[in-house]
Amino acid sequence: MSGGVDSSVSAALLKEQGYDVIGVMLRLWSDSDSQNRCCAPDAQAEARHIAGLLEFPFYVIDAQDQFYQAVVLPFIDGYAQGITPNPCLNCNRLIRWDFLLERAAALGAKYLATGHYARIQQTPTEHYQLLKSRDLQKDQSYVLHVLTQKSLSQTIFPLANLSKSQVRKLAGEYSLPVAERPDSQDLCFVGQGDYRDFLRKTDPSINKPGPILNPESKIIGEHPGLADFTIGQRKGLRISSPESLYVIRKDIDQNALIVGNKEHLGRTEFFADQVNWIAGVPPQDPIQATIKIRYKSPETPGTITALKGHSVQIQLESPLPDITPGQAAVFYQNDICLGGGIIRSD
Repeated sequence: MSGGVDSSVSAALLKEQGYDVIGVMLRLWSDSDSQNRCCAPDAQAEARHIAGLLEFPFYVIDAQDQFYQAVVLPFIDGYAQGITPNPCLNCNRLIRWDFLLERAAALGAKYLATGHYARIQQTPTEHYQLLKSRDLQKDQSYVLHVLTQKSLSQTIFPLANLSKSQVRKLAGEYSLPVAERPDSQDLCFVGQGDYRDFLRKTDPSINKPGPILNPESKIIGEHPGLADFTIGQRKGLRISSPESLYVIRKDIDQNALIVGNKEHLGRTEFFADQVNWIAGVPPQDPIQATIKIRYKSPETPGTITALKGHSVQIQLESPLPDITPGQAAVFYQNDICLGGGIIRSD
C-alpha cells in the first residue's frame, strides 16, 4: 500500500471478493534532506487509515538498507558509467517481488497484490503470461517485464481490467478519502530537487564539466556534466548552431558529450543484456515483435534474436533516435509482454 488511490481501491476490491487482506507498506531509503515519497509520514497515515476503514491489519516493513543496495547504488553507478538507468526496474524485481514477497509470505500471505495496471493470464499449459492493462494509457507492463513465472504465479493485479477514471469512481463508492489524490510522478528517493541535484550531492565526480564534440571530434562547447544529458536530447545544450543538434552519445573516457544533427542519431540495430523472458526460456529462433524503449514511447516493429548469456540482438524496421543505454527494451506480441532487457552501451 502507498496511501494512493490505486492500492487503496485494490485492497477494497480484494476485500469485496472475499480475500483475507493484509496491508503492507515498505519504508524505503531516501535522501537525508527529505522523505521518500512512497512512504512519507502522510502516505503512511493515509494507508493506515484506509486499512482501518476496510478493517484489515496494516504493517510497515523496514527495507531501507535493501532498497539502498538494490536500487539507489545501481542508479548512482549507472550514471557514473554514462548510462541512464531506470531504478523502478530493480525496485520491482529485487524489492517488491523478492524482498516484499518474502516478507509477505512470513506474514501468512499467499499472494502479493498491487495497484499496477497490467493483467496476468494463465495458459492451457499452466504457464503465466503478462498482458497489457485494458487501460493502455495507464499500462505498466513495461516496468513489470522483470517478473518471472514464479512471481506471476503469486501476484494479483486487481485493477487489471479497469481504467483510472473507473478506479477513482470506485474510490468514491467505497467512501475512500483518496479518490482525487494525484499520482506520484518523480523518482521517490531524490528529495525536493531532481536526479541531477541528487547526483551532484551524492557523488560530485559524476557530474564534472567537459567538452562537447561534434561527430568529427571538434570541440564546439562545454557541458556541465554528462549526467545532465540523455541520448536524443535537443534542448539545454547551450550551443549556438544554424541547425538543431542532438545528443548522440557520451564518451566516458574523455568525459565528452557527442552531438550531431538528426541524421547522426537514428539507429536500427542495438543489443540488450540482462534479458528476462517471462516464459522462462528464450526463443530458439529469431522472433518478430514490437519493441518499446521507454515507458511512454510507442512500440516499433522489429526482429529479436536471442544470444548467449541473457542477451539479445534487436533489428528494428525503422530507425529510432533515442535508443538509450541503461533504459529497458521491452518486447511485445500484441497484448502479451514477452520480457525485456537493458539496452547495452556501444
